[in-house]
Amino acid sequence: MSRSALAFRSHLALILALAPLAATAQQDASGAAGTVFRLALPIDCTLGESCVIQNYVDTDPGPAAHDYSCGPLAYDGHKGTDFRLPTIASQSEGVEVRAAAPGVVLGTRDEMPDILQGWEGAPNLGGRDCGNGVSIGHEGGWETQYCHMALGSISVETGQRVEAGDRLGEVGLSGQSQFPHLHLSVRRDRIEVDPFDPEDRIDCGAAERTLWIELPAYLPGGLLDAGFAPGVPDYLDIQRGTADQDIGQDTPLVLWGYAFGGRAGDVMRLAVEGPEGMVFNEEVPLEKTQAQLFRATGLSAPEGGWPVGDYAGRVVLLRDGAPLSERRASITLGE
Repeated sequence: MSRSALAFRSHLALILALAPLAATAQQDASGAAGTVFRLALPIDCTLGESCVIQNYVDTDPGPAAHDYSCGPLAYDGHKGTDFRLPTIASQSEGVEVRAAAPGVVLGTRDEMPDILQGWEGAPNLGGRDCGNGVSIGHEGGWETQYCHMALGSISVETGQRVEAGDRLGEVGLSGQSQFPHLHLSVRRDRIEVDPFDPEDRIDCGAAERTLWIELPAYLPGGLLDAGFAPGVPDYLDIQRGTADQDIGQDTPLVLWGYAFGGRAGDVMRLAVEGPEGMVFNEEVPLEKTQAQLFRATGLSAPEGGWPVGDYAGRVVLLRDGAPLSERRASITLGE
């Protein structure tokens, strides 16, 4: 069977005409006799620095959505964990997707373009929401699925044995994707499992026994990127990571911040200090909860132009009056 002949469901599930790797013995977090199923981080990045978890499994049984901690980092019906990169520029650097546990590759797909849905040229998915990806079978009836990988990056084949940490490919934009990320689904006997609460017993917060070897810290939101521009940047340029543009001594001076997990009532503080002191220090309230957003503020150039020298920008996301996340940027004007 060729790679292109393997039929994926949406990025929430994978249809394969392959038998499970092994039968399930017990309905708990263990695999075969004496073997405990645990997950390593499936992406080569540092959480909170070069990547974040944008979405978790939706644990609300109704039309609302919340993550395992009862926070808003989920959407209705989401059944995986989304490890996102800040921008498309960071994705283009090549970020490895890695096997989260040892097993055998059940199927792959590597034929879909890296184009965000909604952008010009985005393909009709035809049920292939997962985009390019890999599915791995593990002992005890467990399965992991890795979605939205970069075109041409898949480095494993069906039937191949992999160990935890082995390279599978790279993070991409393929399939039903609104930002560069890896969607990891975990299933047992084809039933979706939340790796933060595998027995579905906890109301708010991680279970005492998760599936993670090292529990990823819960980040309730934060800044993804920040920079300077000669005007309010276009949101697509923010997403691409190309919003920074040359600023002249006679152009406006704008500082912007790009965030995820913003909540109504949060405040984004944007401040710039120049060679002659504080240029501006503004607080912009967030009026609604948003999965991702940006805010910007600035000033026109003063008469005679901006003073020559260094300018330091500081963007802080505040929640309940306390700093939640911070990013800095700097530029030099003149000689």
